[in-house]
Amino acid sequence: MTENGVAVPDDEERIEFTAAALRSVVAAVDDGVDARGYFHWNLLDNWEWGHWEPTFGLVAVDRTTFERAPKPALAWLGGLASESRMVDDLLCGDGRI
Repeated sequence: MTENGVAVPDDEERIEFTAAALRSVVAAVDDGVDARGYFHWNLLDNWEWGHWEPTFGLVAVDRTTFERAPKPALAWLGGLASESRMVDDLLCGDGRI
């Protein structure tokens, strides 16, 4: 198991980073590593070292209303998982569905 994430304001960058990380996991499995899981860190943007930024989450949180808004990276990652297409999609290039 491993956890992985990136603190960026641009969700396209988060998707690219996560796709690269997952391609690395696939490559490690191909090399014989017994990788049994992947955790994306973090579900929600959180309080980090005394600040609300940088943002790591797959879901944005409004700090006034606490309303939650899914980010594009959540749909992208969920699509890979729910369609069981991770390996094929990640190995074909940019990791997009």
